[in-house]
Amino acid sequence: MITAIRDARPLGGHAAIDVSIADGLITGIHPGGTIAPGEGVIDAAGRWIMPGLWDEHVHLTQWAQHRRRLDLEGADSAAGVAVLVQDAAAHAAPGEMIVGGGFRDGLWPEAPTTALLDAAAPDHSVVLVSADVHCVWLNTAALVRFGVDLVSDELAEAGSSDVAQSGVLREEAAFAITRQLDAASDEILDVWVAEAAREAAARGVVGVVDLEMRWNRDDWARRVASGFDALRIEFGVYPQHLDRAIEEGLSSGVEVAPLVHVGPLKVITDGSLNTRTAYCCDPYPGESSTPYGVLSVPPCDLEPLLARASDAGFSLAVHAIGDGANHVALDVFARIGRGGRIEHAQLLRPCDFPRFASLGVVASVQPEHAVDDRDVAEKFWPGRTRYAFALRSLLDAGARIVLGSDAPVAPLDPWVAIAAATSRTRHGREPFHGEQSITAQEALAASSRSMVAVGEPADLLLVDADPLTTTGDALRTLQVALTLLGGRVTHSALPVLAS
Repeated sequence: MITAIRDARPLGGHAAIDVSIADGLITGIHPGGTIAPGEGVIDAAGRWIMPGLWDEHVHLTQWAQHRRRLDLEGADSAAGVAVLVQDAAAHAAPGEMIVGGGFRDGLWPEAPTTALLDAAAPDHSVVLVSADVHCVWLNTAALVRFGVDLVSDELAEAGSSDVAQSGVLREEAAFAITRQLDAASDEILDVWVAEAAREAAARGVVGVVDLEMRWNRDDWARRVASGFDALRIEFGVYPQHLDRAIEEGLSSGVEVAPLVHVGPLKVITDGSLNTRTAYCCDPYPGESSTPYGVLSVPPCDLEPLLARASDAGFSLAVHAIGDGANHVALDVFARIGRGGRIEHAQLLRPCDFPRFASLGVVASVQPEHAVDDRDVAEKFWPGRTRYAFALRSLLDAGARIVLGSDAPVAPLDPWVAIAAATSRTRHGREPFHGEQSITAQEALAASSRSMVAVGEPADLLLVDADPLTTTGDALRTLQVALTLLGGRVTHSALPVLAS
């Protein structure tokens, strides 16, 4: 266990300090050089010290699996995806299901079809998950394998009509497929999750809010019992599991295992931008089946659900991306008289910015989505993108924001989110509505839950550059030399500590 860090520089150019640690807490801040070298004392050698980082919105099991699937992120057309699938089929075992992820079809010149995938992999079932995870594209063999009802009224209502020709399912119909893709055993998934957690720790992550669409209590209790100790975990509970959670005496903040606590009730009320199902006040150009997107939980259902969960001791997290869905969610928060979080808050009506602060609703945002989705936003939210991913407007209206990745939608790397929030771009492109950028200090505050101060958790980082003066793409790759979780090393690139 680490007892002290010596000769570390606070962010912002202040004089070097020594930090003493005991029982997982910071017990003292001293002038640099006060603490003598010795066992359990880390020499920071002038590196910068800062609080550990949180990713406030991840799907950790999906992220662990996504990294082992066929990567479709670079495909710019349906035909391009088919080429990647064909190559994967050529190297797959006979009858092996091909699972890919990361496609974005919003700007493709042609629509997905089952015929394309059937031709690319005639002897395999193919399931491709979109980057936003709100859409899947299947070939005919996969449609049959998963028993998809091609004339289901439910599919039509979800904007998934003509499935036999397109192979495309959206929203709940898509989620039903992705839930069945967890084909690996718990033991294998746990190994993958542990590996992803270690890699997150190497990027300075000390905790995540895991909003995986599973019954996560048992998963995390099992993982900790098997030795998982890389991150603090808050796991979400979904409406289909709320009765079970209440019966088992769970509520937000309850510890179910060391490092693992119950998080919020998570409710998905609309879709996503790339899938053109985010519920909006204005229609999507060229979308005929669901021109305004999908409002999957109407106010008459959302209000009693949130009130019941809150009465049972759960904090509240509502997925809302379109401006219509955000307005509905804020109205419900107002009627029940309780705060919570809105996950994403991607497009807002001007009148709704100040309501976050007045209602005590936190905006849980994912800045890298603005960089990924800027072009599709211009296409499908024309004339309104100044209100999209509007972090500056939220802060100026008094709202509190917290940053996350939504991994696997974006990488589980807080420096990516911080860079996107401060620069609104990557790789030298003109910033996307640069007026909505926030400062590095604001982004870091929205990415951490503690401070470098006496009495605070010893969740600490040593980094090789001052993030307050690092900008752009350099911020994305800022090197983390050390991560401490409660005074325990979870990552080290320091010569003396590195394994």
